[in-house]
Amino acid sequence: MGSHTDFSEADLAALRHAKHELETPPLGMKLAAIVGAPVEKLIAKLPGAANDKVNDATQAALRKCLQIALKTLGKQAEGTLEIAGAGAIGAAAGSKPGARPSNLLHKFAVATTGAAGGAFGLFALPVELPVTTTLMFRSICDIARSEGEDLASADTQLQCLTVFGMGGRSATDDEADFGYFIVRGALAQAVSKASSEMATKGFAAHGSTALLKLMQTVAARFSVQVSEQVAAKSIPAIGAVLGAMVNTVFIDHFQNVAHGHFTVRKLERRYGEAAVHAAYDGLDVALD
Repeated sequence: MGSHTDFSEADLAALRHAKHELETPPLGMKLAAIVGAPVEKLIAKLPGAANDKVNDATQAALRKCLQIALKTLGKQAEGTLEIAGAGAIGAAAGSKPGARPSNLLHKFAVATTGAAGGAFGLFALPVELPVTTTLMFRSICDIARSEGEDLASADTQLQCLTVFGMGGRSATDDEADFGYFIVRGALAQAVSKASSEMATKGFAAHGSTALLKLMQTVAARFSVQVSEQVAAKSIPAIGAVLGAMVNTVFIDHFQNVAHGHFTVRKLERRYGEAAVHAAYDGLDVALD
């Protein structure tokens, strides 16, 4: 196992596409292309209190997603989707495993919140980010379902949450180039402990040490991406249209990561983790 010849042509193509999505250019580069300015310089211009606002809003947003995961745990997949997956905004995708996810509908919903946020900037963050992140979480769950994941599973719910931590580097990563499997490996132990608690305690696991540790780890990485999003929308007179565009790029980035992550997991169920990892490492993918 492990060579490309072990994989069907279609599965190898799927893995190549997944690697392209997972090793995609950073969110900051994508946002810079939209707003026409380096995001790092925009971040430097943010007021001193911005970091605290971003951290607080990020924690609140992820807590909301965790509450959704806990509340839906143990329900049938169809019921879970109603809250955490396609739901009312993406019902057209249906609840069948493998049905296409409602990416465009979720992008439209997030663009709408971005239009409002563009008008009020940093002041709108505590209200906008939990809404935007919840919509993104629903989209990520929808994508997981489309790749054969069981949304009634504690592990799947947490895998959806960790996508927010896979979308870029954390503040402690320095300039090291951390690939998908390194980041996933760093999150794996925390996911395993939290998953075990959720499976045995359900909603009673809320506030447990393992869940809080996982959420803090994910938040540390996700807040970097949120800072870039906020900075891109901090340009004076950015307006509703550009605010919507920034949010669309934001959700598109995490949808790409989700598609890549859950494609890899689907292939691991088929070929084994070691074989997929070896094949992934052996693929040469040219990024846009």
